[in-house]
Amino acid sequence: MKSLYTGVGSEDIGKYVIFSGDPWRVEKICKYLESPKKIAFLREFNTYTGMYKGIKVTVTSTGIGAPSAAIAMEEMYEAGMEVAVRMGTVMSLKDDTLGDFMIPVAAMRREGTSQNYVDLSYPAVADVELLNVMNETVKSMNKKYHNGINCTMDGFYTNMHDSKFSKESNRDINKTFDELRKLGVDGIDMESACLMTLGRLMNVKTCTLTVVTVLENLKDKLDGKDREEAEELLCRVALEGIYNYANKKEKS
Repeated sequence: MKSLYTGVGSEDIGKYVIFSGDPWRVEKICKYLESPKKIAFLREFNTYTGMYKGIKVTVTSTGIGAPSAAIAMEEMYEAGMEVAVRMGTVMSLKDDTLGDFMIPVAAMRREGTSQNYVDLSYPAVADVELLNVMNETVKSMNKKYHNGINCTMDGFYTNMHDSKFSKESNRDINKTFDELRKLGVDGIDMESACLMTLGRLMNVKTCTLTVVTVLENLKDKLDGKDREEAEELLCRVALEGIYNYANKKEKS
């Protein structure tokens, strides 16, 4: 039986699943897979399964935000997922981090979706072993990584970037950035806290692997070739990290 939104069944996916916000990033990562098979492209959910160095890996997209990410997480879990990696981009609150990786140990749950699953006192935390393997994988590719805390929010134009309407409404987005910096938060995204919360509840080993593509309120960003190269490296790190994790588990 196929799932309602992603259109996958237990025969379609591997136990290792990579979640990409962008459906077209899924197409990019597929060139690194052996014999990738397109499972379905329904709504924002673009799903392929293939092999990477002998490991069966599924890659699917979630679109933007926690509600659709939770749907993808639910349906992949029902189909047999055991390990989940969010592969995406993040807005950094730290200057001089464009192109660096952020692999947060935890996230503030300021999105609403995870609150439908469990009380806010329940933490959104990464699986430590999976996170450490991703750290080592990034390090092996001579890139910087940061293991801090990020904050997941629902509203891009209410919390992350000025718009015509936010200015007309006299909404001061900089207050959010100032508050989060005082709390020691490294970056802001729209999915991580929800995925890590659900992963912990489902006993699915979960972590977030992101690359910094923009700074707060888009005051600086990666463009053109730099952005393309950062996303290509992100795909490679996600796959190589899963391969390294799988090998480590087999040896233990």
